[in-house]
Amino acid sequence: MTTSSTIASTRPEQTEAAGERLGATLGAGDVVALTGELGAGKTCFVQGVVRGLGAATRATSPTFVLVNEYRGRLAVHHVDAYRTTSLTELADLGLDEMMDGAGVTLIEWADKAAPLLPSRTIHVHIDGVGDEPRAITITRSVSTPRH
Repeated sequence: MTTSSTIASTRPEQTEAAGERLGATLGAGDVVALTGELGAGKTCFVQGVVRGLGAATRATSPTFVLVNEYRGRLAVHHVDAYRTTSLTELADLGLDEMMDGAGVTLIEWADKAAPLLPSRTIHVHIDGVGDEPRAITITRSVSTPRH
C-alpha cells in the first residue's frame, strides 16, 4: 500500500522548498527516484533535498559524471541515469551498494533504473516544463519509515 501527495509549484524556489521538506524527513538507506520530462525541475528538487539533508554544497546535475556525492547529516549519492544505456552500466556504477548503504540515494531519470529500485523507494514525479506550473507527486510505501 502506498500514500501519495501532490504539491503545486509555480516557481523554482517552491520546487526546491518541496525538496528541502522531503530531505528533512529522510534517513539512512532511503532511496528517492525522480522522474519527469527534461526541464521539469528534477535537479531543482534535488537541490532542495540535499539542503534538507544539511549539505553545505549546492547540488549540481551529474549528467556527465553520472554520480555526485555530498556530505550533510548523511552521505548523499546523486545519480543521473539520463545518459546511461543499460542496467549493467548502472550496476557498474555501484548503484546497489549506494542504495544499500548508510546514506541517501537520489536518482534522476529513475525509470531507467526501475528494475533495480528497492520496494522502499520514494517516488517523485514532476509534471510540467518551461513556464508551466509544476505538479510534484511524492509516493511512499506505507511501510517506508519516516525519520
